[in-house]
Amino acid sequence: MPYVDLTRYVGTWYEIASFPQSFQRGRTASTATYTLRADGAVDVLNRCRKGSLDGVEKSAKGRARVVDPTTNARLEVSFLRPFWGAYWIIDLGSDYEFAVVGHPSRDYLWILSRTPTMSATVYDGIIARLRAQGYEVERLKRTAQPGARF
Repeated sequence: MPYVDLTRYVGTWYEIASFPQSFQRGRTASTATYTLRADGAVDVLNRCRKGSLDGVEKSAKGRARVVDPTTNARLEVSFLRPFWGAYWIIDLGSDYEFAVVGHPSRDYLWILSRTPTMSATVYDGIIARLRAQGYEVERLKRTAQPGARF
């Protein structure tokens, strides 16, 4: 992305789909809430349900920092300092209604929405852009969210 306004990006995002990761196994209804800090860093609170939409809620707190201040699109996130991982915002809705987060290795990918559901038209457009960027979109797994049907 050429530029991300972090004051518009913060807030809660619902995971719509992602590349399956071992640390997310058995988790559903995943959300991420970002809060801008006075020092320019971002507090991260990830929440999910274990096993089902009615399962026990689990959460993890982390921190993100901007590594490319000219765009704010490349960040690093850490849940276990001193380890940091790339968090690149590679697609973003014009009204910040959706975001796609990737990794330079293309081994990590998340499609996020401000709401628990996303229209098929928006999702299909994201998939087409990801495919054009060389992502293996067949690896994406939809994330169960309240009210979502797919």
